Amino acid sequence: MRFATWNINGLRARLEFVLAWLDEREPDVVGLQELKLSDEQFPGDAFEALGYQVLKHGQKAWNGVAILSRKPARLSQTGLPGQEDFGARLISAEIGDPGAEISFTSVYCPNGKDLDHDDYPRKLAWFDSLREHLGEAHEAGHDTLLVGDFNICIGELDSWNPEKSAGRIFHTDAERARMQALGEWGLTDLYRELHPDERAFTWWDYRGGAFHRKQGLRIDLLLATPSLARRVKAVTIDREWRKKKDGLTASDHAPVYADID
Repeated sequence: MRFATWNINGLRARLEFVLAWLDEREPDVVGLQELKLSDEQFPGDAFEALGYQVLKHGQKAWNGVAILSRKPARLSQTGLPGQEDFGARLISAEIGDPGAEISFTSVYCPNGKDLDHDDYPRKLAWFDSLREHLGEAHEAGHDTLLVGDFNICIGELDSWNPEKSAGRIFHTDAERARMQALGEWGLTDLYRELHPDERAFTWWDYRGGAFHRKQGLRIDLLLATPSLARRVKAVTIDREWRKKKDGLTASDHAPVYADID
């Protein structure tokens, strides 16, 4: 099966682009982030025409997450308990036939803005709540995938200029400690598992030619429990789909997908 994550930076502006990618890459399950539209505005028919069941947790103009699945999908959670004030940032589903289901969660984690901004400590608290929720709602021994835009660079290889960025937002010890807590619970970074020494990115600023100058960050991740991680065959940062296609403007994030037996 092919599992994917993609921060699409506005579905209304990116719909045709996303549909073209789905048609070409044919993922089985996709976690989308930053929809920027309400549930009522979500163009479900367009995805259903490609064979996807749609589960969504939208928010007008901001945030918003969704799951697209070609397998049976049962909604299990919308919103991170206790963090509703931070917006629509989490959706979970059980994917597959009963008795062989995979727990799949799409998250759009808070940005934090700046170390002096009120959103920074709130970001850390959000991650603490995510870790607590995992422990309460999921089992580390179960097939579980947590995917999305985490807005944290786990290590130096995940940032184009780690020396300059050290201690800044996305790169702080406190943020990385939250990612470490997810790992201690039982989640593995699938890309880094297969590419331990590769400097690669999933997000590039639209400004300053950052994409072509290879000035990016790797903040879009697929995290899996060991039962899935040991069955992963390939993980791809789909850099080609960060480029314009037929006049359609890409998101500032590339899709990332993993092929898992």
